[in-house]
Amino acid sequence: MMGVGEGKKEIAHMKVAVLGGGPAGLYFAISMKLRDAAHEVTVFERNRADDTFGWGVVLSAETLENLSRNDPVSAVWIKKHFAYWDDIAVIHDGVRTVSTGHGFCGIGRKRLLVLLQRRARELGVKLMFETDIADPKTYMETHDLVVAADGLNSRARNTFVDVFKPDIDTRKCKFVWLGTNQKFDDAFTFIFEKTEHGWVWAHAYQFDSDTATFIVECSEQTWAAFGFGAMTQQESIAVCERIFQKHLGGHALMTNANHIRGSAWINFPRVLCERWSYKNLALMGDAAASAHFSIGSGTKLALESAVALAEYVESEPDLDAAFRKYEDARRTEVLKLQSAARNSLEWFEEVERYLGLDPVQFNYSLLTRSQRISHENLRLRDAEWLGRAEEWFQRQAGAGGNSLRRAPMFAPFKLRDMTLNNRIVVSPMAQYKAVDGCPTDWHFTHYAERAKGGAGLVYIEMTCVSPEGRITPGCPGFYAPEHEAAWKRLVDFVHAETEAKICAQIGHSGAKGSTRLGWEGTDVPLTSGNWPIMSASAVAWSLRNQVPKAMDRADMDLVRDQFVASAEMADRCGFDMLEIHAAHGYLLSSFITPVTNQRTDAYGGSLENRMRYPLEIFRAVRAAWPSGKPISMRISANDWVGIEGVTPADAVEIARLLHEAGVDICDVSAGQTSAAAKPVYGRMFQTPFSDRIRNEVGMATMAVGNIYEPDHVNSILMAGRADLVALARPHLADPYWTLHAAVTLGDRGVKWPDPYLPGRDQLYRLAERDAAAGLKV
Repeated sequence: MMGVGEGKKEIAHMKVAVLGGGPAGLYFAISMKLRDAAHEVTVFERNRADDTFGWGVVLSAETLENLSRNDPVSAVWIKKHFAYWDDIAVIHDGVRTVSTGHGFCGIGRKRLLVLLQRRARELGVKLMFETDIADPKTYMETHDLVVAADGLNSRARNTFVDVFKPDIDTRKCKFVWLGTNQKFDDAFTFIFEKTEHGWVWAHAYQFDSDTATFIVECSEQTWAAFGFGAMTQQESIAVCERIFQKHLGGHALMTNANHIRGSAWINFPRVLCERWSYKNLALMGDAAASAHFSIGSGTKLALESAVALAEYVESEPDLDAAFRKYEDARRTEVLKLQSAARNSLEWFEEVERYLGLDPVQFNYSLLTRSQRISHENLRLRDAEWLGRAEEWFQRQAGAGGNSLRRAPMFAPFKLRDMTLNNRIVVSPMAQYKAVDGCPTDWHFTHYAERAKGGAGLVYIEMTCVSPEGRITPGCPGFYAPEHEAAWKRLVDFVHAETEAKICAQIGHSGAKGSTRLGWEGTDVPLTSGNWPIMSASAVAWSLRNQVPKAMDRADMDLVRDQFVASAEMADRCGFDMLEIHAAHGYLLSSFITPVTNQRTDAYGGSLENRMRYPLEIFRAVRAAWPSGKPISMRISANDWVGIEGVTPADAVEIARLLHEAGVDICDVSAGQTSAAAKPVYGRMFQTPFSDRIRNEVGMATMAVGNIYEPDHVNSILMAGRADLVALARPHLADPYWTLHAAVTLGDRGVKWPDPYLPGRDQLYRLAERDAAAGLKV
């Protein structure tokens, strides 16, 4: 036997201690014995053999296949006791909505443990119950390998907390894990009930012939208002039975956590350890990483991690190498699942934001909450239900006839007197090709191509209200007669040759002005010819940028008038819509964020004061802009600098002020307001900010940020996370992105330019051929 910490598999047969007799520990023991029957494997468990404090366990078809490959014997046993269901039912606002094709199976946790215990004994694993496992060091000294599968509150993890460095995020909602003999055998059921103290909801599913899991969840505020914390378990259960009385069919709710004092409600702790191994000790299951119950994958993670570690211990030359492979392989899977779980749990934490949605949209929002299920994936699962949901969306948008069965991205949208043919927006993208503020043939061809590409709305890049307000020498303007003539030529073409509407975005660079062209170094000062800049306060963008002048009242009046003059020019050019840029650290953004606004007058300090000047600009522009044409404002909804800057909660209040002032739609971006920002990127990473503003403020929003597939667009729109979706880089790579997306989706309702119709027809023929070939395969 090796010495502690040597990490070498010096003998073929190992003495293994597994701390914790849950599914992770038992399945690891089984997996080790399957790989070498000579291993001496002992499972130590502090509770009795028949103690279990959960109800049902949910597994996917994929996990079942993995179990079958690893151990066909126990997989057959487990499958015999599975309860299967294909449907999800959502009960909300008195409506029960059912969709199918989801493919779940469940088994009682106690039954699963009994089967795994039986298989472990059959393979020669020693099972030691009612045994103290508080101190892993004792086992590490007497065994070659120790696996700590001792749960969320792992004693082993806590013993070496400085090594494992767990990040434990205690989440907002309270929940209690109960059971019932009421039948929920036809669908995984979500029930939302409004009570005198707020919303309470349940996750319910059958796991054997006569028992179902019934998890009750609510916000901390609702939990406190009910006084659950001061109740006994039976008192708490009685209240839950009253709340869900009409769904329980006369059946009681039950607890199997009588060993816990109080009402047994808890907050879910999201666990992720920086390291999963130390010397000859490895963490597994919830001890290493947890996944929220709302996606039902905690047991999946545990079982698949058990197989992986057993495999690597057997295949690698020593424990160090085995542990490295185990962590590298499983961490990636865990992070993927935790990301989905985070999306899911956050949806439930903020569910009261969505409970005012129509039941159709609420159901869709719930089904797609983790972002693992996309729009077209839902079509594969239940095309009939999704078709009805798409028809509902189109009707809500005012469409009719043949348009009713089109995807959400092809629904019309109206702002004031402007109606868009679809919800796709070509986002503003700096071209740096202007000469003395004047757009050139580059701009004409660039925007004309994208307008021909099928998008409902095309933005021009931020166009500056003065020469000093330019970001770079290559930025265009709205301040000279030649600018007006060039922009009018473009707008006239767009209106004559396409169905697109076109929006002018106006702004002032503030402290980020007088910098180089984008490809020469973003936000880097010019090597020569710099012009004076100004901002809310004398705060430089970075140490290498010049310090701007803090604007005085005269400066503020001047810039306000420049915004108005630019808006008037944009109207004369014929633009259909106007956007005021108040994001990304430019002039108006510098007033909004406390990172750069250090004023002590009426324009600094509180959020209301910091919003005062941007709202002055808006009101002045709104007065000059035709009443039938909409105005948007772009904001940075997160400075990504913590509570020192604008947070998503602040963004809700910013949007509320804009909405009250009469802004028609909020273009929700984020960041670029501070060089110290630490953004968190990912697919659709800014969409949650749009979602929150739209559903808390009740304001139309536009989502932007790493959105690049039709599925992304349709999911965002159908779930009510935004009203319009702006794509930037995809339109740089493909000006005809919308037309090509229509081909991919089989939609023939988009308008192609007449000279391009032969190309359109060929694309559709090729798509049909490829689809037919795929079906034959």
